[in-house]
Amino acid sequence: MHPRYRKQALFAPLGERGQDRLSAAKVVVVGCGALGTVLAQTLVRAGVGFVRIVDRDFVDLSNLQRQVLFDELDVAERLPKVIAAEKKLKAINSLVTVEPHVADVTFQNVRQLVADCDLILDGTDNFEIRYLLNDISLETGIPWINGGCVGAHGQVMPIFPGKSPCLRCLMPEMPEPGSTETCDTAGVLGAAVQVIASLQTVDAIKILSGQPELVEPALTIVDVWDGTWRRMKLNGDDLRQHCPACSGGERLWLQGRRGAQSVILCGRNSVQISPDTPTRQTLDELEARLSQTGNVRKTPFLLIYRPEGTESELTLFSDGRAIVTGTSDPAQARTLYAQYVGL
Repeated sequence: MHPRYRKQALFAPLGERGQDRLSAAKVVVVGCGALGTVLAQTLVRAGVGFVRIVDRDFVDLSNLQRQVLFDELDVAERLPKVIAAEKKLKAINSLVTVEPHVADVTFQNVRQLVADCDLILDGTDNFEIRYLLNDISLETGIPWINGGCVGAHGQVMPIFPGKSPCLRCLMPEMPEPGSTETCDTAGVLGAAVQVIASLQTVDAIKILSGQPELVEPALTIVDVWDGTWRRMKLNGDDLRQHCPACSGGERLWLQGRRGAQSVILCGRNSVQISPDTPTRQTLDELEARLSQTGNVRKTPFLLIYRPEGTESELTLFSDGRAIVTGTSDPAQARTLYAQYVGL
């Protein structure tokens, strides 16, 4: 055991044996925003041997209030979140393997992204990806820890496929648009993010250190502003027998039968557009074409395009995705994408 983990291994329930298991463990953190940055940083500091981080976005000034791995230089350089995170995480612990993926998690790539991992951690901010993670967890048998945070409150729920209730046991269908709070409508406190991600991480350490029996299948709801804490124990057998995914075998999101091609990014006045098929144009080719109709700036990871005569900005990735800034209307974002990039 490396001496840097000595204080952690002195904690008797973990010990050197548990620390050794952490060093051999592999985890994937989906989403490298508020929750994801805390999750990734804490796991890397704890000595989890392999941490794969996946995120589709780049660092924005509005992220810095709660996304703890980023700083103003990352904003100025317009770095993808996972690239900025990788640099910081490797500086924190060079013994850990950090594998970044600049990608949108979809039914087409989720199998590869979770492959060989012992645990999936939810650092996302939307229900569509969570339902997809639920599907792939049930399909592969890999446990996952759901987490979410908005305003001053959040929730954590560990899910052991085939043993505990899954997300669809509690919510068979996604909430109707506009029926739940978002960080655009309710804001979000960094302190709440830290608490929720810490609870996820504690469960992760129990699982990865070979002690999953210490993780109780329950829904924990915390409000840091009110100082309230609720823990709802879940009867797995009763819930799972009526679940369309657990008992019925449905994998609607994994099969690509559910899911949108455009996603409103929380707190950003931006919409992500994903083409049905990846583009064959390189960033260099896009730069040459788009520079004739607007201002273009290219980095090794993305291309930033501001069309003449518009306040909108398109950030284009090599897989054809675009984040359209200056609107929260998916229809308008798709129109701009079609107009300048093509669908």
